[in-house]
Amino acid sequence: MTVTHSHPSPSARATVFEAGCPSRTVLDHVTSKWGVLILASLAHGPLRWSELRRSAEGISEKMLAQTLKTLEADGFVHREAQPVIPPRVDYSLTDLGQGLVQQLMPLVLWISEHAEGIVNGSDTTN
Repeated sequence: MTVTHSHPSPSARATVFEAGCPSRTVLDHVTSKWGVLILASLAHGPLRWSELRRSAEGISEKMLAQTLKTLEADGFVHREAQPVIPPRVDYSLTDLGQGLVQQLMPLVLWISEHAEGIVNGSDTTN
C-alpha cells in the first residue's frame, strides 16, 4: 500500500476545518476509540458479535451495539443476519469501509509501535 504525504488543497482543508462540515461527524465516528478498534478488527474479514466483543477487549455490549449501528449507518460496516437458530449475525466491511481501513491501518500500526514509549515518556522518534 502506498501512503502519500501530500497536503489537501486549501479549499478542501478549509472545508474540513469549518465547524459545520460533515467531515467532523464522520471523523468523530471513525476515530473514536471503539470505532477504530472495530474497523481494524474487521480488516481481517467478517466477524460475529461475540468475536468483535473479544477483539475489542473492554468494550461494553451497549458501546459495541452503538458503534456498530453508527458505522453501519455511515456505510462502513455491513450487518448480515443469518436465518438460523440460534440467531447468527455477521459483520463485515463494505467497499467504503475497506477503503477507509486501508487508510486507517497505517495510523493504527504507527500508534501500536510508539504507544508504550509515548505513554512512558521515552519515545523520542520524530
